[in-house]
Amino acid sequence: MPLLHRLPRQCIILAQIRFNHATNLARINKVVIANRGEIAMRVLRTARRLGIETVAVFSDADANSLHTRSADQAYHIGQASPLKSYLRMYALVDVAKKSGAQAIHPGYGFLSENPEFAELCAAEGIIFIGPSANAIRDMGMKNTAKKIMIEAGVPVIEGYNGDNQDPEYLFQKAKEIGFPVMMKAVRGGGGKGMRIARSEKDFFESLESAKSESSKAFGDDAMIIEKFVQRPRHVEVQVFGDQHDNYVYLWERDCSIQRRHQKIIEEAPAPGLSMETRHRLGKAAVDAARAVKYVGAGTVEFIMDPRGDFYFMEMNTRLQVEHPISEAITESTAASNRATL
Repeated sequence: MPLLHRLPRQCIILAQIRFNHATNLARINKVVIANRGEIAMRVLRTARRLGIETVAVFSDADANSLHTRSADQAYHIGQASPLKSYLRMYALVDVAKKSGAQAIHPGYGFLSENPEFAELCAAEGIIFIGPSANAIRDMGMKNTAKKIMIEAGVPVIEGYNGDNQDPEYLFQKAKEIGFPVMMKAVRGGGGKGMRIARSEKDFFESLESAKSESSKAFGDDAMIIEKFVQRPRHVEVQVFGDQHDNYVYLWERDCSIQRRHQKIIEEAPAPGLSMETRHRLGKAAVDAARAVKYVGAGTVEFIMDPRGDFYFMEMNTRLQVEHPISEAITESTAASNRATL
């Protein structure tokens, strides 16, 4: 699998454009940055290096922020609350039309993994710099994602990801899998709706707790059940895809040091892995991206057991907060390569 040894930092706004006709490609001359803070500035600086004009959006709270002052144009989109500003899909599309921008970059958070926003952009003839609405939906549902990965031959953890959510039925499935088991919210993320049942006597209490948290966080209490991997490593792979079935991976990041399922430290490349394992991880990540016809930057996350076997966990269908770590190691590699020419 080829690696982009020379990939520059403009990879963060890499996009292939799909209009009504698949062969119709358009150049991006101006982009709306539908975000604020650090990610807005990173997109802005990259766009400037590429000769692309930038349009900032800002709430009442961000009128004098750096991204607002740094962009070529800036538009007010609402009150301080994100619900009344950065999450207003139609307001963002309106800014793109008023400013003459061809594209919207969502950054991370806010609307970056909202399939309805991706669909709205497409319907209005605006380029959404990210994956398709279908890819966002499929990877956002843990049960659907797991089915797709099984069909694609990507390693997955033994478990149950069916529709029957009766607690007694889930209990029987957990016994078939073998304790300890982990239950995960189908629509979950960020560690919410996750519980471990280490024995049969823990199961129903853990299930009820996971369902309750999932319902409050995501409005859905459906669960999948998986064999719990003890002493795991959490390793994620940065991938990129375009609309011509081209996919690459940019090494991996180890994010095993966590607190309450939240990442604290990332190391890249992941320590202690053989090159053979790194390439197997990369190939599995590319296979996962290809299975959903992924476009743009994404991250495929794996759980790895003490033997070095790894299993698909989820795919983040957006640019990640951790992406600068991959930028740092690929920039370092590129600089090294240039020095030897």
